[in-house]
Amino acid sequence: MRKQQTIGILLLFLIFLFSSCVKIEEYDNNPRGNFEALWKIMDEKYCFFSYKDVDWNQIHDNYSKRINDKMTDEELFNLLNEMLQELKDGHVNLITNWDIGRYWGWFEDYPENFDIKLIDKYLGRDYAIASGMNYKILDDNIGYIYYGDFSLGISPNSLDYILTKFAGCEGIILDVRNNGGGLLSNSTELASRFTNERVLTGYIQHKIGKGHNDFSELFPIYLDPSARIRYQKPVVVLTNRRCYSATNDFVCSMRSLPLVTIMGDRTGGGSGLPFSSELPNGWSVRFSACPNFNADKEHIESGIDPDIEISWDYDQSDDSFIEAARNYLKNLNQE
Repeated sequence: MRKQQTIGILLLFLIFLFSSCVKIEEYDNNPRGNFEALWKIMDEKYCFFSYKDVDWNQIHDNYSKRINDKMTDEELFNLLNEMLQELKDGHVNLITNWDIGRYWGWFEDYPENFDIKLIDKYLGRDYAIASGMNYKILDDNIGYIYYGDFSLGISPNSLDYILTKFAGCEGIILDVRNNGGGLLSNSTELASRFTNERVLTGYIQHKIGKGHNDFSELFPIYLDPSARIRYQKPVVVLTNRRCYSATNDFVCSMRSLPLVTIMGDRTGGGSGLPFSSELPNGWSVRFSACPNFNADKEHIESGIDPDIEISWDYDQSDDSFIEAARNYLKNLNQE
């Protein structure tokens, strides 16, 4: 069974690979042609129209009226980027050699719930650094890790050392606030250190047609336990709105594990695997092409709620998220 699932995943991602970059050649290289090419690419390949209740045809009509052949490249870029922002998707970008169009409302419209100066207060000067992780045993014998970027490679040997060092701790606080994502392989490598069994963590689909709802069946995603050192005590994962993309995937995996508790604020989402296509003028567009779901088959594009929500205390000299996690772990150990 596992071999069949592995083959299925391989075939699925081969489909993604060979369909992820498509050059549109049937449109003229002028403002109208580039507009129509971009609209069509998104119309056929973007995966969240129905989920976000977006009337893409109406958006075409609204923006089409504003296209004219005398537009400069900068004017065209600004208009096309404005159209793409209607999707409210941080994985959608229009890329030129002078700018990258982006939507940041997924975190800018929400409280940050994070202050790097407070993190420095907990770490002090004697913390250790390995594989992009800053870590230390706090004075109440709780291990603390801050990992702010999943694009920073994770060494299995580094994880072995950190988890061995934390073996005598009462628990671990794994802080991924303000982690905007990176490599899914790093997400999987880290999450696999906190389970002893194979766990269903979610599902994925891919487009099988040009219609907005033309998707494959849901394909299960499993997290397998690492063959290396695994942690056997309670873990708290701290989240905020700036947890996005691969970090969102990490939180989705971790929330399925019995010894893990998600605390903090709702994550930022970004569950659609991004792919790219090219416009007639050479500009690239990046977009969400394959939706991901949690183990209950629910969309996680708009974020994942914590198990325990924490309110940020703006008047407190300590980090209220870290303090809540410490108290939670202490209470667990007293039960």
